[in-house]
This record gives sequence, structure tokens and C-alpha cells, in this order.
Amino acid sequence: MDRFDAMQAFVRVVETGSFTKAAGTLHMSKTTVTQLVQQLEARLRVKLLNRTTRKVNVTADGAVFYERAVRVLADLDDAETGLSSAAAAPRGRLRVDVPSPFARMVLIPALPDFQARYPDIQIDLGVSDRMIDLIGENVDCVVRGGELTDQSLMARHITDLRLGVYAAPAYLARTGVPSHPGELEDIRHSIVGYRWARTGQLFPMTLQREGESLQIQSRYRLAVDDGNAYLAAGLAGMGALWLPQYMAEPSVRSGELLPLFEDWQLEPMPMYIAFPPNRHISIKLRVFIDWVVELMADGYNSRSPATA
Repeated sequence: MDRFDAMQAFVRVVETGSFTKAAGTLHMSKTTVTQLVQQLEARLRVKLLNRTTRKVNVTADGAVFYERAVRVLADLDDAETGLSSAAAAPRGRLRVDVPSPFARMVLIPALPDFQARYPDIQIDLGVSDRMIDLIGENVDCVVRGGELTDQSLMARHITDLRLGVYAAPAYLARTGVPSHPGELEDIRHSIVGYRWARTGQLFPMTLQREGESLQIQSRYRLAVDDGNAYLAAGLAGMGALWLPQYMAEPSVRSGELLPLFEDWQLEPMPMYIAFPPNRHISIKLRVFIDWVVELMADGYNSRSPATA
């Protein structure tokens, strides 16, 4: 029995709650994972897991061993990457999930710079706005906008995105150009609704100006839960929408979107990188996080000019 493989298999079973899921994330067969855990239990002479037909629960001894195994695996990773050659050239695979507009408009265009700095890091990029089970899906980190609702995750604040209200010229030609945000609640107007995938709730629109605060309760004809679809609906003239400026700016430059209520402000949207609390932050993950923070500091935060 390879004790490293056995500990890794056991840790993944505990984190995913399933031999099948652990096998998938480790690229092993379920039989191999089961045998490794059984061999580990035989060597330690304790029962680490309680198995039923529906779920796997860690025993009291298993919980103690899990905490120690996580530290051992982390120390081993540090020992390998702490060597001067490894530290200078972090390597390995990173599994990252990011929102679709962020991937298309910010991250992917900048990735050649990251690959030039760290050619030995391979990125498996998931592109979605859905909720991700980081442990169950073996994802190293996610980039998300909005306040984090899962308090069990560790997170690093990346930036605060400036938001604005926009509409397509075709939409404004039909409805007229509103001079005050309250006009969006008139029957002539509509918005494009954005539903948070993690809550199903519509993203609220609250504007402020010189002490005045107004939350728009406009109707919508279409609501979506994907950022690219949201932008496409606005470009098609389905209604007014509020966007991070990095998403809106190309369409504003081309004349496909027009800004509204420029003397009003929306609360900036925080953006975070989140990762599992018990997952060791490897050097490859650390340099990726630092690189994303650097990338966003170059022109996408709440203090950036509108042309960023």
C-alpha cells in the first residue's frame, strides 16, 4: 500500500462524502479507492468510515485522522514546492470556475500573460454562473461577484466593480429616454432581470444621488441567470440593465448601449476568489490568486475610470 495514495483517497472520500465522487476527482476506479481506504484502516487498526448504501460518514477516529492527514499532505506539498526550482516555477493543474462574461472579456484575453509567467501550470477552466460544489467537484477556486453567502468558504477580496445602468438605442427609441430612474417603473419601460444562480433572487437595483436613495421595482419581460445572456438581452433591446463597466464599455464604445442616469451611483459589486477551507493553498493557487488581483487592479475596480 502506498500510504500517500491511501491518505489522499481517504481525505477525498471524507470531503466528497462518497467513494464514487472521490474516485472521479482522483481519476481512479471506485474499487481502487475502496481498497486503499480498507488497507489504511487495516494498517491503523481503526475504523475510519461508517458506510451505508446511501452515504459515508466519518467516525470519531476518522475525523481525528482526517485533520492530521490534511496537514501531512499539505506539508508534503510544501516540501516539494518549497525547493528552489519548484518555487521559482510552480507547476501542476488548477481547476478554476469563473463567470462567463469575466472569462470572455477579462480572464481569457489576459491568460497568455499568466502562461508566459508560469508555463508549467495547466488550467482547467469552468465557465458558468451556477453554484459550484468546490469539494465535490474538486475545484481549487472560484471567482464570483456579489457578497458571499457560503460562510464556510475561505475567500480573498479581489476588487469592487463599478456598476452603471444602460439600454440599447432601439429600446430607447421605443420608450423614450428616461431622465430619472423612477421612470423605469412606468408601464412603458421594462428591465432585463438577472437571477442569482445561487439564490434564485433578482439582482436588486438601488441608485443613490446626494442623499437620495431609490430602489427600482420595474417589471421585466425576460430574466436570465447567465451574464452573457443578460448582456445579449440588453443589446437586443429587451429592457434596461445594470452592468459592471468592464462588460458595458465595449458596447458603449460601439454605440450598441447608451449609459443612463450618469449622475446617480450604484453600490459597487464586490468580487472574490473563494476556495475550500480545508484545502491547502498551494503555490500554484497562490500565484494564480495574486495574478488575478493584479489583473483587476489594472482597471476594473470601483475607482477606475469609466473607460477601463
